[in-house]
Amino acid sequence: MKFDFKKYNRNTLGGLLIHIVLAGCLLLLLSFFYFYAYLPNVTNHGESITVPNIEGLPVQKVEAFLAKHDLRFEVNDSAYSSQYPPLTVLKQYPSPGAQVKENRKVYVSVNRINPPTVQMPDILNTSLINAEAVLRGSELKRGKITLVRGPFLNLVQEIRIKGNKVSPGAAVAKGTVVDLVVMDGGSVYLPTPNVLDYSYEDAKLSLIGSNLNLNVTLVGDTTGMNAVVLKQKPGPNENIKVGDVVDLWIGAPNTEVPDEEENQDDQNNEN
Repeated sequence: MKFDFKKYNRNTLGGLLIHIVLAGCLLLLLSFFYFYAYLPNVTNHGESITVPNIEGLPVQKVEAFLAKHDLRFEVNDSAYSSQYPPLTVLKQYPSPGAQVKENRKVYVSVNRINPPTVQMPDILNTSLINAEAVLRGSELKRGKITLVRGPFLNLVQEIRIKGNKVSPGAAVAKGTVVDLVVMDGGSVYLPTPNVLDYSYEDAKLSLIGSNLNLNVTLVGDTTGMNAVVLKQKPGPNENIKVGDVVDLWIGAPNTEVPDEEENQDDQNNEN
């Protein structure tokens, strides 16, 4: 039995319907091939890329680094942090570890070249403790303390930055180290703080807070140990003048301080 296609030519209704059905099938086949074969192959459908961590990376190295991961980047913000060099990445989006498509753009916030400025607070004629708190609140760092003769203990007399006198209200960069000149209280004596068994940092904080300086001698090997103050001179509660030096011997807990260590320290002080 033969099928007569002649009666279904394009000039008849049946022929027109057959041509429409064939065209529809062809279009459906092409669509299926495009969406399920060609497009996934071109766009890596179903594949994802793990976003690497670029925080802390210099911005000039970011493009080449991300290109190795088939990613791009764009700077969309800037901020300031004293913990990072200028022009390094502070934040990124998407965050490290996120799964994204190839060629995705990573948005970054970059550390400014110049830190923002703040006004130097008026801490003249205030106590040292108050001045330190105000400086921290203004994102400034307290530096060296210089004592000058005066009747009031720890009263701030001058503000200095890198040896130069600075007036309240002057514009200074955030994170700047500020040195202070304070009165020594005259011929003021005070009891030596007891820092025995303190860690070095705790002892330093206590002594400097009392306007005393310190000289440290290490006893034995303190590598990887929780070293503490084994001996101090002057001893606890002995009278000492403001600005004088307290000698500390630091080592592992319960370590005895050899006599030669003490004698050597005395010779160094005399010299």
